[in-house]
Parts: sequence; structure tokens; C-alpha cells
Amino acid sequence: MGQGEKRTRHINWQIVITPTALKMIKGLSDARIRGKIADVIDRLAEDPDKQGKPLVGELSGFRSIRAVGQRYRIIYKIIKKQVVVIVVAAGIRKEGHKIDIYQLAKKLIKMKLIE
Repeated sequence: MGQGEKRTRHINWQIVITPTALKMIKGLSDARIRGKIADVIDRLAEDPDKQGKPLVGELSGFRSIRAVGQRYRIIYKIIKKQVVVIVVAAGIRKEGHKIDIYQLAKKLIKMKLIE
């Protein structure tokens, strides 16, 4: 290593997809969209806390990252002690609509299907 170079320790995070999130992803009819969502999830293995944005309110403690342009979101939680990223939901962003991914995630939390 030359002078002034820093050695950075590269940590890969383990990705866990909950059964609920997996069902949401598999439920998407377009294989191309499923593939793009899978690619974004795979990228979360590196620096997940520098990707997406923190959510607020009922979804506080979770993060959201965009996939497939602006239309889809992946909601995930980071557990730093275990170096794990848990994908809890994925779906389309349709503000004000009952299938909006954020509305679905809030329902899942109320039903205690995600924590």
C-alpha cells in the first residue's frame, strides 16, 4: 500500500427476506420487475445504511429504497449487531391507494407480522 492509502474493511451484510416479503415479490406478475427488485435487494449487502432513506412515524426503524424507477419500494430493517438486513416488504408505491406498499407495511406491523 502506498503512502496515504487507507485500508478499508469490506463487510458484506447477510440479507434475510421475510416470508411475507418473498410472497409479495413472487406475487408480481412481471418477471423483469421481480429481477430488478432482486438486484436492488442484492446491493443491500454492501453499506445498507448508506442506501435508501429512513422512514418515520409508524414505520420508524425501517428504511426504504427505490426499485424499478420510482414505482416500487423495498422496505428493510438493519440489525447492526448481527450484520443482517431484513427485507420485510416490497411492492408498488401508489400514494393514497390501498395497495400502496407503505400502507401495506403499516397493516403488517399492526398485525404483528413484521417487527
